[in-house]
Amino acid sequence: MALIEMIMPKMGESIFECTVLNWLKNVGDRIEVDDMILEVATDKIDTEIGASHSGIIKEFLVQKGEVAVIGKPVCIIEVAGEETVSQQRTIEEAKPAEIAEVEKLIEEPVSDLVNLLTTPPASVKPSTPSNNRFYSPLVLNIAKEEGISFEELDKIVGTGLEGRVTKDDILAYLKQPVVVSVAAPVERIVIASGSDQIIEMNRMRKMIAERMVESKRIAPHVTSFVETDMTNAAVWRDKTKGKFKQDTGENITFTPLLIEAVVKAIKDFPMINVQVDGDKIIKKAKINIGMAVALPNGNLIVPVIHEADSYSLIGLTKKINDLTYRARNNKLKADDLADGTLTVSNIGSFGNIAGTPILVQPQVSILAFGVIQKKVSVIETPQGDTIGIRQKMIISHSYDHRVVDGSLGGQFVKRVADYLEGFELDRSLF
Repeated sequence: MALIEMIMPKMGESIFECTVLNWLKNVGDRIEVDDMILEVATDKIDTEIGASHSGIIKEFLVQKGEVAVIGKPVCIIEVAGEETVSQQRTIEEAKPAEIAEVEKLIEEPVSDLVNLLTTPPASVKPSTPSNNRFYSPLVLNIAKEEGISFEELDKIVGTGLEGRVTKDDILAYLKQPVVVSVAAPVERIVIASGSDQIIEMNRMRKMIAERMVESKRIAPHVTSFVETDMTNAAVWRDKTKGKFKQDTGENITFTPLLIEAVVKAIKDFPMINVQVDGDKIIKKAKINIGMAVALPNGNLIVPVIHEADSYSLIGLTKKINDLTYRARNNKLKADDLADGTLTVSNIGSFGNIAGTPILVQPQVSILAFGVIQKKVSVIETPQGDTIGIRQKMIISHSYDHRVVDGSLGGQFVKRVADYLEGFELDRSLF
């Protein structure tokens, strides 16, 4: 028998720690690989983590309510048989200094948590929970930064397990109108001179701001634009959407058609599907398309269609609809957000015609699709040019100029447009 440390897996770009909400198994339970054993919360989602090995749980290294560090041990599993060289070393074989270092790494976030729980928010009267309601450290941290007392927290309606207040619950609460009066000042909004208001950023907005600035700092952004004739694609969709719904049970939007064209263009220009690591370029073997989804609270999240080139148009539609539904209902898993290689954003849904999107690091390419508009256009025919009404859309392509030159960036977005303009009107579903 051997003791194996289960490591907290990677949970998406820029996520370095998470909070343990609940252990779904007990010490002594027998588990199989991928059994869901742990529920955690990040700044993006609540999700469940599967077991890395089959065996018996011997010890929890991170307790409920504590912070787990990505890449560090969270529990010990007793497994059968001899441990291979490729596996982690057993706890008994680890050097005392190494164990001490791991314990230090685990204890540091916990000490931060203790400070969080014992230090009252600035300008807020110290208080303690008025009932036995559980609040995750993530929620408590948001409450601290936003100046929300426990008495105010207790009034928030929770939609999580057993009425728990989730990240979305507290962020939705913060979006409610705030009434400012002289008798009851509120930190989130401060009245300045005249009618101006100074609004303090909440935790989510601060994080988004930091990531956007960091992306612009890392990568020199260049944006190319191309106008695309979407008439054939639009006519085919209008003609087909009823039968598509009847035969597949799915609503088909323009998104699957757009992503299908992007995948084809990536195959033509594989050096757009790369990442930068120092002075090295990593050419990604898989085509994993991230798609920006607007959430009900106004934030954006980017679930990933892994191996997007393996799907038919019907399969792509089902995958997109599934990810969109789960994103808007807080049901995404950590894996759904990980390992994207190129991102697309449908800014046309906001009525925008074009944009200059910011890269999702460490990706080097992002596309924004504008609104589809009917325009008077010159149409070339064998009999000569004529004037007609066509449905046009602008595609914006931002790319990392360290590794994507204007030639590649421009040719790639033009190829996406070519595939969309060449959409076959008599294309069958199956």
